[in-house]
Amino acid sequence: MSIVRVMTRVIAAGVVLASIAPAADIVLGDARRGEQLFETEQCIRCHNVKGRGANLAPDLGRRIDRDFTPTAMASLMWNHAPDMWAGMKQRGIVKAELSQESAADLFAYFVSARYFEKPGDAGRGKLEFAQKHCASCHGIDRSPNPAAPPVSQWESLADPVVLAQQMWNHGPAMREAFAKRKLAWGELTAQQLTDILVYLQNLPETKALAHNFLFAPTDAGPALFQSKGCAGCHVGKLALETRLRNQTLTEIAVDMWNHQPSMKNPPPQLSQEEMRQITGFLWAKQYFHGDGNAERGKKVFAEKNCATCHSDPASGAPPLGKGKGKDAYSDITMLSALWEHGPRMLERMNQRNLAWPRFTAQQMADLIGYLNSL
Repeated sequence: MSIVRVMTRVIAAGVVLASIAPAADIVLGDARRGEQLFETEQCIRCHNVKGRGANLAPDLGRRIDRDFTPTAMASLMWNHAPDMWAGMKQRGIVKAELSQESAADLFAYFVSARYFEKPGDAGRGKLEFAQKHCASCHGIDRSPNPAAPPVSQWESLADPVVLAQQMWNHGPAMREAFAKRKLAWGELTAQQLTDILVYLQNLPETKALAHNFLFAPTDAGPALFQSKGCAGCHVGKLALETRLRNQTLTEIAVDMWNHQPSMKNPPPQLSQEEMRQITGFLWAKQYFHGDGNAERGKKVFAEKNCATCHSDPASGAPPLGKGKGKDAYSDITMLSALWEHGPRMLERMNQRNLAWPRFTAQQMADLIGYLNSL
């Protein structure tokens, strides 16, 4: 698992507090380092990811029915932090330091474990596989159409980036096949594709496939986005960083599939490596582009008693705000700050008889928006 680019969020300062600007700074995250951190920093002594680790805390690799985002993860970790620190102390676990880079690495690892992918239903997926005419060409072990590979040979089932690449490259041939059969182009929703994938991934013939994926190890995504002609159309209202907000990689694959018939020119062919780099680039540009509202965040800042310490020089708490460039606030920086300074913060709040602040995902997003507007 290689470099995942984790986009930090920047909310525009100005007269209108609720205005949102594109994210401006990127913290590099490496899923391989994140996996190592999960073990070396002893997270694995409480948590479990896909069968590896203890069962004292929630399994971070288990997909449950939720609409989960990095901001939701940041808020849950914040809310749970006092209990985590108490549990670590009880078990003799030394709290590790967590820099912004390390926090980004952990997020990258959770992404590689598909923690942010949406849940699906195999029963619905089986019906969709037939109703969308996939089964007309693709069989499980042997296909009705000799030119269509059977599902048991689909390496894309283990890798959403390869899925996007194969769906994209085979789109023109599939459109031609649809036309010959006088069938309408089979547009998909993200839920339909997720259901189909869950159905196919759990067949006896495909269960042996490893469900992991890789991101590109280079920064070639922006250049490829230009050279393949994507940047010529995706500007202004069509800019992808605003159109793909909080999309998973499976959802990006669906958008690319549905977009093909409306393209004026034949879509450019992409190798797996090119798709990996372009998809990683798009994922980074949009995934952490939050929807925080600075005006609401100002109320959160007051209601959660943040100003009690952070506006009082005698408290020793640093003033907040003025987030620009690498100093901008994001899910990543909030998590890093929590881990580095949280225990001391909890101690001071206990001394003042203040309750530990707890946030919903939206409140966390709004608070970040407010801090970046100062």
